[in-house]
Amino acid sequence: MTRIRVSFFRNLMTVAVFVLLAGVLGTACGDTAEPDPAPAEDTESREATVMDEGVPGVTESRVLFGQSAAFSGPAQALGQGMQLGIQAAFHEQNQKGGVHGRMLELTSLDDQYEPHLAYENTFKLINVQRVFALIGEVGTPTSRSASPLANAEGVPFIAPFTGAGFLREAELENVVNLRASYQQEAEEMVARLTEDLGITRVAVLYQNDSYGQSGLDGVVDALAKRGLEPVASWYYQRNSDAVKAAVFNIVAANPEAVIMIGAYAPVAKAITVARADIDPIFMAVSFVGSNALAQELGPAGAGVYVTQVVPLPDDTSVPVVAAYRAALTAFDPNAVPGFVSLEGYLAGRLAIVGLEKCGQDLSRACFLDVLRNSETIDLNGLTLQYGPGDNQGSDAVFVTVIGDDGNYHLVDNLGDAR
Repeated sequence: MTRIRVSFFRNLMTVAVFVLLAGVLGTACGDTAEPDPAPAEDTESREATVMDEGVPGVTESRVLFGQSAAFSGPAQALGQGMQLGIQAAFHEQNQKGGVHGRMLELTSLDDQYEPHLAYENTFKLINVQRVFALIGEVGTPTSRSASPLANAEGVPFIAPFTGAGFLREAELENVVNLRASYQQEAEEMVARLTEDLGITRVAVLYQNDSYGQSGLDGVVDALAKRGLEPVASWYYQRNSDAVKAAVFNIVAANPEAVIMIGAYAPVAKAITVARADIDPIFMAVSFVGSNALAQELGPAGAGVYVTQVVPLPDDTSVPVVAAYRAALTAFDPNAVPGFVSLEGYLAGRLAIVGLEKCGQDLSRACFLDVLRNSETIDLNGLTLQYGPGDNQGSDAVFVTVIGDDGNYHLVDNLGDAR
């Protein structure tokens, strides 16, 4: 036990020093650099802990999942939505007696959509709260910071709310993605703009971090396939709405369309500011937070396009959407359905499938194996497919537009929606 305690406190000291240094360096450099993982406990300590405590997060009566996400700041609606959906799925299952007699619990920590806080939270969830798995991480820069810790400890990293390419690398054996990638969303956007409307002058406004860069790369690649390149691209800083400089540079290029890789508050402001001078087509990727974006824009949102990776949350003709809405109402009768909480619900349902297939003898290895090697997972008619080298379940991308009624509507052809 002495060795375990020494190792545990050594790791806590490492994190304390890291957080102090990160604050100093971040203030000095104003950079978004993300930390290297803290040293892992030695193998003997980890094995002793497992022997003493069993499978982390698992008892005879419960399974504990952990989440680090934004619950304050400009991106808080995203964390709140994912948390709500996961809780609704877990509550639905718990009302049926849980999974093999175990109740499902979720503990969530606020990272404010900042990488250093996501790192700190993830360390605490794994090593202090000892969760069974991580679920519903929100964001690319935060996932880039948190996922190496999970990978080093073999902790399942389930359904992060990001389409970043680095999480889809085949060697990440602990990651199980639910949604389509940003590359796929960008391809659909560019395809619709060029094929439906003949548009060639496309600009990109993006968040200045790994999320924005991932989306920008996707757009650049999609345009290059068609012999095109962005007429302008400019960025804003994460967790701010200081978009005027970016908008100024994009307006100067007079684009026919602007693809926006950002969160709802800065994207809404950018659209409002740009419309004072130009009137292009505005398109945003799913991470924007569709319902929050429509609320921010109000009546001015009509005609703004957003790609989605889940079905419309009000289309109850889709069986899984009907199930989601029933579960949401049962958990919180005042909750408003939305794209983000629907994705959270699907994440929770995906985790439940893994727990069910493992039976009573639950382990992290079994949980990951049954999810990643199940060729088809059926969530009330929504099919997810995994396989060797493929840790992404869905490739679906839907184009939607905000209507005059403030609601989102599916679009098959952009020409029909103009």
